[in-house]
Amino acid sequence: MGLISFVKNVGEKIFGGNEAQAATADELKKELDKHGLNAEGLDIAVDGDKVVVKGKTNDSATAEKIAIALGNTIGVAEVDNQLEADNAEDESNFYTVVSGDTLSKIAKEQYGNANDYMKIFEANKPMLSHPDKIYPGQVLRIPK
Repeated sequence: MGLISFVKNVGEKIFGGNEAQAATADELKKELDKHGLNAEGLDIAVDGDKVVVKGKTNDSATAEKIAIALGNTIGVAEVDNQLEADNAEDESNFYTVVSGDTLSKIAKEQYGNANDYMKIFEANKPMLSHPDKIYPGQVLRIPK
């Protein structure tokens, strides 16, 4: 799936202490579990601000959700997504939220129709709990 870049100092704070460094592999697995993304059988390695994830998932959407859940945490600048999907689909695009963005605005830019914002919301569940709860620096999946 490849390398995905994130904003290192923006994202979910999942552990106490020094927020400038990435969480440990175990803490990141707990974060995946919190979102209902099965971390069992995944190999997660943290090297500074880079996370490498390997293993198998049922589909491409799950592999992409795992990558963005890992990357949207404080201290992570890159995720090298080496997950293999049993049912490979077209890979999504990724979009980094900027100040003033809404899912409707992003949908208008990406799809030409602001009313398609629910496609983006659904593609990013369970990491997004509400269509209005996005923040600058957050990386979102944009399905094709």
